[in-house]
Amino acid sequence: MSGDRIPAAEPAELVPASARLRAEGVELLELSFVDNAGIVRVKTAPLDRLPELARYGLGASPCFETFTFDDVMLRGTHLGGPDGDLRLIPDISRLTRLVAMPGWAWAPADKYTQDGPRFVACQRDFVARQVAAAASMGLTVSAAFEHEWALAEPGTDDFVPAVTGSGYGQVRLEALADYGLALVRTLREQGLEVLQFHPEYALGQAELSVAAKDPVGAADDAVLTRHTIRAVSLRHGWRASFAPCLVPEGAGAGAHLHLSVHDSRGNLFAGGRGRYGLQPDGEAFLAGVLRELPALVAIGAGNPASFLRLGPSRWAGIWQVWGRETREAALRLITGTEGTQSWAANAEIKCFDATANPYLAAGAVVAAGLAGVREELTLPDEITGDPALLTESDRAEAGIERLPAGPEEAADALAGSEVLAEALEPELHDAILTVRRGEAARFGEATPDEVAAATRWTW
Repeated sequence: MSGDRIPAAEPAELVPASARLRAEGVELLELSFVDNAGIVRVKTAPLDRLPELARYGLGASPCFETFTFDDVMLRGTHLGGPDGDLRLIPDISRLTRLVAMPGWAWAPADKYTQDGPRFVACQRDFVARQVAAAASMGLTVSAAFEHEWALAEPGTDDFVPAVTGSGYGQVRLEALADYGLALVRTLREQGLEVLQFHPEYALGQAELSVAAKDPVGAADDAVLTRHTIRAVSLRHGWRASFAPCLVPEGAGAGAHLHLSVHDSRGNLFAGGRGRYGLQPDGEAFLAGVLRELPALVAIGAGNPASFLRLGPSRWAGIWQVWGRETREAALRLITGTEGTQSWAANAEIKCFDATANPYLAAGAVVAAGLAGVREELTLPDEITGDPALLTESDRAEAGIERLPAGPEEAADALAGSEVLAEALEPELHDAILTVRRGEAARFGEATPDEVAAATRWTW
């Protein structure tokens, strides 16, 4: 929480962790945080310093709060510039040996000020606050990100697919077999439960899903999973890219967020009398997310490259609508098969991609949903099929609106969202807007090819 001070790590927690990692050959520790442009930033130190780091942290400049994805330093109303310092405190409970990077371990970091209190714009704390807000309403949220990435040949900044074959095709799986086995084994060794792995639709693309956790854990898992995928790919002689668009006009890569909401009786997306078994608070939560989707795009897919992916008839979720198993809707309800609804029913936000800070994306969705519960919102009629095939007048009559089609439009939607402005608080809200508007201005005149080239190997 924002008023918390640097926690004192218990020796009973640190000593066995250090001993275990040292016995596993770890010598260096990586602390990571994700900035508002969606870039994972790191500081590292020898493992022997873990007790000191757990108590006093590792220094990091607050300037990164207003860095763009290509490292241009901006200054916002509250944050940015050369002044000040933060302390990165590792979450000891998430200390993980990086199997594909021998000698290294990783932990996500929380940001504190030098004087002790939690940094007001700590993104990991933001999602933790939303989890606490849900708990105060008697609700718990489970979440997980899907991961789509493309594998490319090394030695060029152009995109040359490392594997060929049809989307979801056996031929491509045969080319990925050894790689996929190594990847799944590595993730499992690092404590992640893999649910599925398969060749995806786009050129050279694969997809992997991990089990749901609380939203903080889900965001941590997203960082660790992508980190691992890149490392395993390098060991196989390939480059991995999570960029939303490698080739303009081609199929892109998303990072869909799945979530479910529970109260003391169970899953609010199942077992009720509403449409498809929705319970009143479950429907209200989804209605809150649906209402805030234009603003959520700025957080979950606000990079200029995101809008190369967000096109019609691509299953990218560009429409502010919902539907059961409707893959053109930005908000897709997944009810599960007969007999599994109570634990399988969940919702998917399809417009998000890996340029998002996963802590911000998960926290903002929870904040939007909780606002819907407080206001007892209801969902409009669902849609079926592809809204792009309707006429503009038919879409207007059905209340089907397109989500923002560019980064400036998305930033305007976030600026106008009272729900997200309140949840993010002024400093973090302004820093996100500073980054998004700065990126929009820098690439406003760029061609799709130039945007794709500038972002291809950033994520």
